[in-house]
Amino acid sequence: MTLKEALKERILVLDGAMGTMVQGYGLCEDDFRGSLLAGHDKPLKGNNDILVLTRPDVIREIHTRYLAAGADIIETSTFNANRISQAEYGCGHLCAEINRKAASMARELADAFSTPLKPRFVVGSVGPTSRTCSISPDVEDSAKRNVTFDMLADAYCEQMCALIEGGVDALLCETIFDTLNAKAALYAADEAFAATGRRVPVMLSFTIADSQGRILSGQTIEAFMASVAGRELLSVGLNCSFGAREMKPFLKRLSEVAPCYVSVYPNAGLPNELGGYDQTPAEMAAIIGEYISEGLVNIVGGCCGTTDEFIALFPPLVDGVAPRRPVAKPAELWLSGLEPLAVDSRMNFINVGERCNVAGSRKFLRLINEGSYDEALAIARKQVRDGAMMLDINMDDAMLDTSKEMCHFLNLMASDPEVARVPWMIDSSRFEVIEAALKCIQGKAIVNSLSLKEGEQLFLERAEKIKRAGAALVVMAFDEEGQATTFERRIAICERAYRLLTERIAFPAEDIIFDPNILTIATGMSEPDSYALDFIRAT
Repeated sequence: MTLKEALKERILVLDGAMGTMVQGYGLCEDDFRGSLLAGHDKPLKGNNDILVLTRPDVIREIHTRYLAAGADIIETSTFNANRISQAEYGCGHLCAEINRKAASMARELADAFSTPLKPRFVVGSVGPTSRTCSISPDVEDSAKRNVTFDMLADAYCEQMCALIEGGVDALLCETIFDTLNAKAALYAADEAFAATGRRVPVMLSFTIADSQGRILSGQTIEAFMASVAGRELLSVGLNCSFGAREMKPFLKRLSEVAPCYVSVYPNAGLPNELGGYDQTPAEMAAIIGEYISEGLVNIVGGCCGTTDEFIALFPPLVDGVAPRRPVAKPAELWLSGLEPLAVDSRMNFINVGERCNVAGSRKFLRLINEGSYDEALAIARKQVRDGAMMLDINMDDAMLDTSKEMCHFLNLMASDPEVARVPWMIDSSRFEVIEAALKCIQGKAIVNSLSLKEGEQLFLERAEKIKRAGAALVVMAFDEEGQATTFERRIAICERAYRLLTERIAFPAEDIIFDPNILTIATGMSEPDSYALDFIRAT
């Protein structure tokens, strides 16, 4: 039985905190070093992932205790086993070995505990790192980043390849505080699947940073879901941040919109003044029981402060209870900035602010050329205040380093909550600019645009990249023969593009936006006389 098959039948129990359990063993610096790193030049105490190599007996015992408590799923001890996080300990060179060993150890133990009626599963723990793609580390330079999408994706890919080779049943990207980091992880997962020749399900779990239900980088629960809903995910969930009682209203919101399974593993209450957790296993189990009886969850477990004593109380709670059923995926366009924008048949026109466009605004071009970014950002802000529901950004100018200016300005926009609140439209005739821009956006954006003018293969290759980035797409009525000017050509090109996208690469139909070509009219020549009418008919 696969993990996906098991989730169709019942609610599963995830294990509890690894760090809390490790603390209970009272390990010293020598335990973290072992013989492998006896002469290492940096302190290692607190680097729990390295224990897989230096004190594997401790990690094996922790997994065994959770399995004995009745956990259906155990996580590998690899939360920080990526090059970015391990660089702080000088252990980046050991990442692949840590992940492979952690996965194979957990696999061996899960298999030993498995029975036909209760199979056990292993998920590869992939933490967020301590860096964020969407927030500047420098209050004086809001466009600065101390990590890039590509840096994260490379680190995640190395980790994921080793986890997959070690035998995990799924990848769990957890404690997500920045959706762009999560997008890098999703991108890396695809790369890892291709590199290893094995595909496993992907699970996401994010952490709430405030009482309004936003993550650290500012997105709401619904906006987060819009950003990742284009991906085929096994589950989406909440972990860490709050205790079970405080987590419940956010869990309800997630359960109402998630078109996949839902997981939750809260802390053992809120931390006390010493940073510890005072909630008892019985107290937490009572609230977890509410989650289960109200049909909110498919997977329950514990985060900070929980141990095998907590997890042991969960199996009786899920026994015989029907699991939550995923809700239907939105049938119409679902976009997001920091907040969601659902474009459906009940809406009228969507107002797109187009003044952040160097081709359409001389003032904006001048400000970008001068490096007057605060004034340029003020233009974006004014458009939102004036009612723009999304913002179009275009830096296509022969005198600009287009990719550099696009990414710099998008990073500035991300620093302004008012501007970042709405979805963005990336407008460029150069695909390398579009690719670079999509690596700067945590929300679900629109790419403007692609066409068939360079043939089907290139069209589909580029559309596949846009799909992987989780963006919607404007398709122009333009093919190898040129721009469509008649009603018949508009319809034929759009139909062809639609069939290619949906049938060849499974591009979500609701994420396709057609541009049936508004062309110049009232020129004094007879040829354009039908352009306006044909546009209206085609639309």
